[in-house]
Amino acid sequence: MPQDHGFHRVRITRVVQETDNTRTYVLDAPFTYRAGQFVTVRTCGTLRSYSMSSSPDTDDELMTTVKRVPGGLVSNWMHDHLEAGDVIETTRPAGAFCLRETAVPLVALCAGSGVTPILSLVKSALATTDRRVRVLTANRDAGSVIFAATLEELAGRHPGRLEVRHHLDDRRGLLTEAELREFAGGHPGADFYLCGPVPFMDLAERALLSLGVDPGQIRVERFTPAPDEPLGEERDGTVTVVLSRKRETVGQHSGETLLQSARRAGLTPPFSCESGHCATCIARVTEGEVRMRVNDALEDDEVEEGWVLTCQSEPVTPHVTVVYED
Repeated sequence: MPQDHGFHRVRITRVVQETDNTRTYVLDAPFTYRAGQFVTVRTCGTLRSYSMSSSPDTDDELMTTVKRVPGGLVSNWMHDHLEAGDVIETTRPAGAFCLRETAVPLVALCAGSGVTPILSLVKSALATTDRRVRVLTANRDAGSVIFAATLEELAGRHPGRLEVRHHLDDRRGLLTEAELREFAGGHPGADFYLCGPVPFMDLAERALLSLGVDPGQIRVERFTPAPDEPLGEERDGTVTVVLSRKRETVGQHSGETLLQSARRAGLTPPFSCESGHCATCIARVTEGEVRMRVNDALEDDEVEEGWVLTCQSEPVTPHVTVVYED
């Protein structure tokens, strides 16, 4: 069986105002998790995934950090309404943006709230390994730097092991590929962890690849939903979806995922990131075979048992049946 991706009621014990538009929610949740993972919150009739800023190796409390997004349905509601004592629904922690067992340096490149899982990783790397750690954060100005004091305190406790550099747009202009290459260039054999808005991620990946970094050494964390694409050409074959005791069958279309097929069948399957990272959309293939474009959430043994991320799975046989858990 796969890990539990159902929802659980958890109580908020404290709320910490990190910056003017960023809050940390401390949760009374007895979950086990790995540094770099996230929980998916169900509220306002939808789902959003938020990374832990705590580390299981250094913190007694589980903390997730949320930045207010202009026009954002869930982040604005959470900031405006949630206080200590309130109860929210979350999944157990999930995600594969985690530390490898290795002694090579860790180089983290992050922007804005992308520092949240990076802080979790940095805490664990410093507490459980002898690895050198370098962190570059990119923000508009000093007031928007999340966890600035925490990172400074960690650097003070680990001199010679942790180096933190803050790029501030109001002082140096927009971050450039050259600056990223300069920061990362001294450690071509490091593990690189990237998290932030899409333009930043694209810039950072280009910089690392231009340095000759092996793509296998680059770990990325994205929570950007992919919009539904127009239907591809109809082809021979069917997709059967079983969800909440309903069974619907539709024809296959080229380039269409199982999640898109389920929606086209009139069903409302669970989903969140639609990027292959959160496992909210997990289901089991009981007939036929599929190909996953991205899988950063399921373990190899889960895949062998037939579990797939429906947002990333395309049929490769004429007939496919997929069953969602009740």
